[in-house]
Amino acid sequence: MIKRFYIIFLLLLIGVFAMAQHLPSQSFNSGWRFLLGDDSLARYAKYDDTKWRQLDLPHDWGIEGAFDEKSTSTTNEGALPTGIGWYRKTFTLRASAKGKNIYIDFDGIYKNSEVWINGCCLGKRPNGYISFRDDMTPYINYSKPNVIAVKVDNSEQPNSRWYSGSGIYRNVWLVTVDKIQFEHWGTFITTPKVSKETASISVSVSLRNSYFNTKAKDVFVVVPLILETSVYDIKGKEILTLKRNISMMSDSAQKNYNQKLIIDNPHLWSVNYPYLYLLKIKLVANGKVLDTWQSGFGIRTFNFDKDKGFFLNGKPLKIQGVCEHHDLGALGAAVNTAAIAHKLRILKAMGCNAIRTAHNPPAPEFLDLCDKMGFLVMDEAFDMWAKKKNKFDYARDWKDWHKTDLEDQIKRDRNHPCVFIWSIGNEIREQFDTSGIRIAKELVGIVKSLDPTRPVTSALSENRPEKNFIYQSHALDLVGLNYHIESYADFPKNYPSEKFIATETMSALETRGHYDPVSDTTLKWPHNSKSKFTDGNTGLTVSAYDNVAAYWGSTHEETWKIIKKYPYLSGMFVWTGFDYLGEPTPYPWPARSSYFGIIDLAGFPKDVYYMYQSEWTDRPVLHILPHWNWQPGKTVDVWAYYSKADEVELYLNGKSLGIKRKQGDDLHISWKVPYGPGTLKAISRLKGKTVLAQEVRTAGAPAKIELIPDRSVLMADGKDLSYITIRVLDADGNLVPDANNVIHFDVTGSGSFVAADNGCQTDLESFKADHHKAFNGLCMAIVQAKPKGGAIIVNASSLGLKPQSIIINAK
Repeated sequence: MIKRFYIIFLLLLIGVFAMAQHLPSQSFNSGWRFLLGDDSLARYAKYDDTKWRQLDLPHDWGIEGAFDEKSTSTTNEGALPTGIGWYRKTFTLRASAKGKNIYIDFDGIYKNSEVWINGCCLGKRPNGYISFRDDMTPYINYSKPNVIAVKVDNSEQPNSRWYSGSGIYRNVWLVTVDKIQFEHWGTFITTPKVSKETASISVSVSLRNSYFNTKAKDVFVVVPLILETSVYDIKGKEILTLKRNISMMSDSAQKNYNQKLIIDNPHLWSVNYPYLYLLKIKLVANGKVLDTWQSGFGIRTFNFDKDKGFFLNGKPLKIQGVCEHHDLGALGAAVNTAAIAHKLRILKAMGCNAIRTAHNPPAPEFLDLCDKMGFLVMDEAFDMWAKKKNKFDYARDWKDWHKTDLEDQIKRDRNHPCVFIWSIGNEIREQFDTSGIRIAKELVGIVKSLDPTRPVTSALSENRPEKNFIYQSHALDLVGLNYHIESYADFPKNYPSEKFIATETMSALETRGHYDPVSDTTLKWPHNSKSKFTDGNTGLTVSAYDNVAAYWGSTHEETWKIIKKYPYLSGMFVWTGFDYLGEPTPYPWPARSSYFGIIDLAGFPKDVYYMYQSEWTDRPVLHILPHWNWQPGKTVDVWAYYSKADEVELYLNGKSLGIKRKQGDDLHISWKVPYGPGTLKAISRLKGKTVLAQEVRTAGAPAKIELIPDRSVLMADGKDLSYITIRVLDADGNLVPDANNVIHFDVTGSGSFVAADNGCQTDLESFKADHHKAFNGLCMAIVQAKPKGGAIIVNASSLGLKPQSIIINAK
């Protein structure tokens, strides 16, 4: 019996070694069919799906629908369609894949997904944000068609407090590997000792032997292997290689190995210098490569100090962060790397250096880009635990799934240098009873068992330590507070020996380009949680002067002043960087997206963006507001944000209105100016020398269109995007600040039109229509490159306006 088992094992290995080659994971996004609706027979291979819609993933069916006041998702979720959808794909594997392990990896499906291959169920996953792998090996046909079917059920509503999207909205991968392989998410890179002279790199590797599902008693077949680990610099030059002889026992399903490497004169990863090394590992037997694994990694140190705040690579750094939901505006939840990069570039230019993933694990591409672009990330797991916030939310699945989901998140994301904090929850209701102690300890224990190198926090909305049971668990490494800025100055007294992070701040409200008459009075909209909000503006707008916030929050300026003042306040995460679909506080329908963002949903900065830029960057800034189209006789509050200067002088039609300087902790200066048409001009000076000048002119009637692409050269990969700003101008080239002309788009050549938006929170036009109204003079069109290179011709026209065309090149 033992001899027979031994011979079979060796024959299997010989077959693998003879044919072994590395077959990397490949994109599995193309060639799917989709049905919006439910048909239980769709799980079967012989089901006829020829009439279904053909599409490529990622896909979010919600963003394609119409805004609807009666939507069961409610305006909190953007008032867009949800429901049930099915996806199917037919594919064939060549015979050479036989004897391999065949997996399908889903980066995220929202939500309640069920996966079948050739009519056999692979499993279910309720969580809409987690990545997971299904093993298709036992059910695969070789050299003939296979059918994978995925049911997505987002029908039970409401289940979220923001727009979630619906469908297979993240990337999908087909993975073909040998029977002896690297464990999925089983490799962990750490940098235990770092100095300017040297860095030690520890690599923990987990191998899986899937030849045998159960251990064979009294059988010990040694499989000789070589583990080859190489490190490359940012230019792709190999700087070291380490080979280690290892072995895998025939009766071992899994085995762990540790590698130690030393890098001399390391380049340290930081937010301003995001240097990435590449680590590649090969698993070799008899000269044949069984499997390979690779990951970028960064060498850095960081720590939080209770008195002095946050340090990165030994240097103090104030965390200048924002909270971000996962939607991509007019593109919905469907992941697109170019769209994520577009958002991050805008935030980087503002001076943002950190992002909190509110309130769920992000797309892998998001973390990849944060690694490359230099953002710190608070990687958050849950918006609720066992106690629900919505009728059909994750609390229903908590008991059965929270451990698996949290483990998968930590294992997937722990090699990213950008990730510096794990958050186990946001405003969790167990704060208010003793179950918070028990669950917090459990969750922190799970995190620490998989990654002991990073601190763990939870975003706490109850700021009184004696009343917060999650805090009383004493399991958290950082005390994360949401709002309650009145308690920040006394943090050392209220939380002795604890370390601070403001996990969520502000909830300030603005509509881009709208200005109410009074700017020097702070308003709370809504006023409280009990009474119906009946104030506000008839057009459901909010003034952009940074003087309005929700009752639980505060304005941008008053919050940043406090964070800036005290060194022990390590930093903050603003709610939010961008407006997002859903949660249109303080207004009801037809408002369908938030007012919280520093940047609107279309990607246009609101005025407060320049306050942050003046505070968070080293570049000179001068920005004046508002526009200069008003009724005669009106007195207008004029604000200026500036930096790298000690004064600003304001002129109206060449006449000086006086010089202003910031006093004390001022973050802006202002004048009260009787309106007169013409040119409002500001000049900033440092020691009498001009630093910057800015003009705002009274605009006439709309006369023409201007197109400004953020990128004029795209990759011809079928995915890359250009965001084109459409400005409605008068005859003299001035932006018309109240223009709402309907703009028509026509895209030909090697690209296609994919979406448009104007940033207005109450605009109910479809993002997918080939026309869109401007809002306060601006509109955004998104154009996508086709797989074939060439010129993309973009035409924009509007009745009564001079049209414009531009050419974007896809290469």
